[in-house]
Amino acid sequence: MKNTMTITVLFLLVGLFACGGDPRVVIQTRAGKDVAFEVEIADTPAKREMGFQYRRELADDHGMIFVFPSESVLTFWMKNTPIPLDMIFIGGDLKIVGIVREAVPFTLSARSVDEPSRYVLEIKGGLARQRGIEVGDRLRFEGVPENVRE
Repeated sequence: MKNTMTITVLFLLVGLFACGGDPRVVIQTRAGKDVAFEVEIADTPAKREMGFQYRRELADDHGMIFVFPSESVLTFWMKNTPIPLDMIFIGGDLKIVGIVREAVPFTLSARSVDEPSRYVLEIKGGLARQRGIEVGDRLRFEGVPENVRE
């Protein structure tokens, strides 16, 4: 019985370590705090177009990272998106270049910042302010495949 239990525990541990972690974005605020979000990766035109459309819930520790092939001034909208979002625009150097706060659901207004960005992190509206996320903060990827961030 003891051997069976030991083998079961070993298999569980191997499974845990083999899976790796879920993809995360960790923002390092200038106040010295790390703020982490488990993310879905929108790295194809179809995934970027769909975004959070039709989603009715979003956990405080979840988001979506939009990955573009190169830096440019990016524009987003809230068509068919029923929850307010903060849109965090990030340059190729992984520095936040702008934030659109609490974008209003179901609107077609263009939302962008003046600086070029390569990534956009969408999180639940109001969280950027609550967690102290500001322009100039840096981020890092954890568990995000290398080919996505190249």
